[in-house]
Amino acid sequence: MSYNDPIGDLFTRLRNAQSAGHASTVTPASKLRASILDVLKTEGYIRGYNAGKTEEGHSIFTVELKYFEGEGAFKTLKRVSKPGRRVYSKVNDLPRVHNGLGISIVSTPHGVMPDYKARNENVGGEILGQVF
Repeated sequence: MSYNDPIGDLFTRLRNAQSAGHASTVTPASKLRASILDVLKTEGYIRGYNAGKTEEGHSIFTVELKYFEGEGAFKTLKRVSKPGRRVYSKVNDLPRVHNGLGISIVSTPHGVMPDYKARNENVGGEILGQVF
């Protein structure tokens, strides 16, 4: 199945599964989604993810959500740069999410990384989303 916004689809699946209290959710697999899930895992917003295949042979990721005392690990997960309006930022203009308590996920020439790591490596890029 073709999506206009695969990153927005990933974020929506994660938000919906967390609000429904599910332990895990399934999303189609891609390299970009894997990079975003790696960032979410290293930052502690999800437990992890596993690659697999559907009965039709399509690649999928099973994402294990993280909860603490009944609350989800993230409060907000929103898409910033959309297909209709791309949002790019220089390293000095990278936004701080809730004064550094959250992260912005940035796609840079050095790969997908959180905003603080992009500042350390002195690179800017496309702001894919924000997590808090």
